[in-house]
Amino acid sequence: MYGYRAERDQGRSSDERSSSSGGAERRRTFVFRTRSVHRAKRGLCDAATTQTILPKMTKFPPTTLDVPLRELLRTLAQACVQIAAKLRTAGLSTDVLGAAGDINIQGEQQQKLDVLANNILTDALRSLASVAAIVSEEDDEPIVLSESDTAKYLVIFDPLDGSSNIDINGPTGTIISIMERKSGAPAKTASLQCGSQQVAAMYVLYGPSTVLVYTTGEGAHGYTLDPVSGEFLLSSSNMQMPESGPYYSTNESNLSEYPVAFQKAIEGFRTGTLTGTKLGARYIGALVADFHRTLLKGGIYLYPPTKKTPHGKLRLLYEANPLALIAHEAGGAATNGATDILNIDPEIPHQRVPLVIGSKNAVEAVRTLVKADA
Repeated sequence: MYGYRAERDQGRSSDERSSSSGGAERRRTFVFRTRSVHRAKRGLCDAATTQTILPKMTKFPPTTLDVPLRELLRTLAQACVQIAAKLRTAGLSTDVLGAAGDINIQGEQQQKLDVLANNILTDALRSLASVAAIVSEEDDEPIVLSESDTAKYLVIFDPLDGSSNIDINGPTGTIISIMERKSGAPAKTASLQCGSQQVAAMYVLYGPSTVLVYTTGEGAHGYTLDPVSGEFLLSSSNMQMPESGPYYSTNESNLSEYPVAFQKAIEGFRTGTLTGTKLGARYIGALVADFHRTLLKGGIYLYPPTKKTPHGKLRLLYEANPLALIAHEAGGAATNGATDILNIDPEIPHQRVPLVIGSKNAVEAVRTLVKADA
């Protein structure tokens, strides 16, 4: 190709070659600019851009936290970065899509990514001397790492919430609660504390972007993953849930099995007779995604008891508790219909509970109906 171009140029005048060269230069410039525009549209950025962004934005976790807790939160965040990476390429590998072939302690079919996410988090936590025990949705029993007095943290998590969405490229998440072990308490049972005793709670939503929301009891704060640096950067400080919102979220296929008070609540949201405003229905099928929308937009999420699950379906320690603490810190509320979620004393690690969570006005309206029907 180059030889042909050289022979062709030999027959041209210097002006023609100059003109041709200028055109080629313009074409090269156009191609460069077009690629830059395409990269910008795809949301890609180079190292120079990242170096400009990072010094101006707060990384997770904040440096104001105590060193052991900061180290723990950073370890969890980086484990979630690994999970996000696996999810992004899930469709390219047969090793991570589909069922794992096992049934977990909940009686649910484990997905391959459930197991993978659980292993990523567990392996990361094993390296920390500050962690006494791990409680995971995917493990039958708590995993004791240390009985040492210096191992003061208990990490309780749902490694991959909404895993049924994986095969359809839907949103999923990770939910984490952190408790502090009481002095002298056996590590295996030390996590059986009410949610008000949590020292931190967080969730990560794997969607169009990867978002982390956390609290240590001083407000709820949101971070967004920068895919180039692998760092979560502060994007929403002191998040506030609106006192009311436009949506209710529930699995209405179970409506006929809900207790009468919850059926009345849903009808009231639909018609506007409960809160004075008609609410639209939104249900994603991943607790993290439905809650994140509720946190940002307001409204309410309900998973009442049913005939099949009379004690509720969601788990108190690693689903209801952490989200309830975040909701509380953002000005929202959470109840099982009668009692504040954060005041429920657990009896077993995988205890289930009904969950009503969201804007204060809507949650209180449901609580009033349940109380009247009791």
